[in-house]
Amino acid sequence: MPAEAHLSRSRLSKLLEEGRVTVDGAAAGARDKVSEGAEVVVSVPIADDPETRPEDISLTIVYEDADLIVIDKPAGMVVHPAPGSPGGTLVNALLHHFGGNLSGVGGEKRPGIVHRIDKETSGLLVVAKSDAAHHGLAAQFEQHTVERRYIAVCHGVPNAGDPRLRGTRGVSWEQADILKITTQLARHRTDRQKQAVCWEGGRHAVTRARTVEAFGPAALIECWLETGRTHQIRVHMAYAGHGLIGDPTYGGARRLPRDHPGVEAVAGFPRQALHAETLGFVHPVTGEEIRFTSNLPQDMQDLVAALRR
Repeated sequence: MPAEAHLSRSRLSKLLEEGRVTVDGAAAGARDKVSEGAEVVVSVPIADDPETRPEDISLTIVYEDADLIVIDKPAGMVVHPAPGSPGGTLVNALLHHFGGNLSGVGGEKRPGIVHRIDKETSGLLVVAKSDAAHHGLAAQFEQHTVERRYIAVCHGVPNAGDPRLRGTRGVSWEQADILKITTQLARHRTDRQKQAVCWEGGRHAVTRARTVEAFGPAALIECWLETGRTHQIRVHMAYAGHGLIGDPTYGGARRLPRDHPGVEAVAGFPRQALHAETLGFVHPVTGEEIRFTSNLPQDMQDLVAALRR
């Protein structure tokens, strides 16, 4: 199969099951052996129109070309339709923006979602428009070569001198001030909507973080991912004892002292204080190294300003 066909293994398996692959005129099976010189024909049907409906939703577009688009997603927007969020998602907005001008990724005309950020996390997201971009970007995310940096506000100040942190399994320090958290992550045993740290099974996860500015009982931190697991930064920072401010799932019940000038801003912050600030990757078609940054959204700017007081 030529590389320019951009057919994934799962897509080829489906075509085989549907009888759309022949060898010397006979329908082929997944386990059939193919002799040298045999004629293999793969019939790829025209991509179906998506079931998800286009919606005219405003988007902040950072970059766009024929193969991909980079979006600065606001907090509160779900990336992909789900039973609880059938509309108003990024995919609904992109279908309207593209106007049907999409390749048939996986057999359906839809945007190629190669990574996600949580509903209440703001920031940068890249989406494929062509099959070539979809497979090229997916490979980079799988190989962990995509640069992803986040800005967050957490409870407490991560400190290399903290004996509690130094005694926590999976926690280490690099270059004196970079916190490194290495664990396995899997679904929580009792709450299937949550992720949890584990040591057997699960998926390997590595997060690094450093303190940008300390506010006494809180800190502005920069985090970057070696791997990209569901809720990874939120779970790892909570595991380290520095859950994100506003995180209703992993943040815990920590509060600022009553006399701190930022106590009201922290108590009323409506989401996890997490922003996908930087996104860098190799363009999957041109081979150019590209990198994008996003300013901290106003709600997080206001939170930081309150903590500085």
